[in-house]
Amino acid sequence: MLDKFKPTWMVNSIYAVSPAQLKERGIRAVFSDLDNTLIAWNNPDGTPELREWMTTLQEAGIPLIVISNNSKDRVAKATANLDLPFVSRSLKPLSFGINRARTKLGLKKSEVVMVGDQLMTDMVAANEAGVRSILVKPLLDTDKWDTRINRFFERIVWRELRKKYPQLQWQEDLND
Repeated sequence: MLDKFKPTWMVNSIYAVSPAQLKERGIRAVFSDLDNTLIAWNNPDGTPELREWMTTLQEAGIPLIVISNNSKDRVAKATANLDLPFVSRSLKPLSFGINRARTKLGLKKSEVVMVGDQLMTDMVAANEAGVRSILVKPLLDTDKWDTRINRFFERIVWRELRKKYPQLQWQEDLND
């Protein structure tokens, strides 16, 4: 039961994960949650660090696709300045959004990674889809009201995950 919440990797920030690290692991596309993962949920403009990371992915030929539970209008507005493709209403923790994006790209499960800041949605969706995952620390300590509910249950799951998998540790990057 706990396995469905377990991330493949845990890194402090996705911006520290290089295209070379991804390619070494056979990853050809990055799927990412939006709020508090790529951008702060209350700041859709992103940061220079995000733009630099996106540029390195693009130069390496690794597409970045947003997989979000938000509405099409919300995600389109949030990604407009970033010019990113997206799947809205992805129904995480179900795997629909991840599977839709992966199929559209014609990639195998082993060739994509899902990045997110929540065990309850992002990591479960990745595990349901059979793809690898990267759990990142949220960009902000605050969340939207609906995410706060998930964070409550997430704390309970974390206690149990750490008991079962004491090797789960935060890393600086995938090689740490």
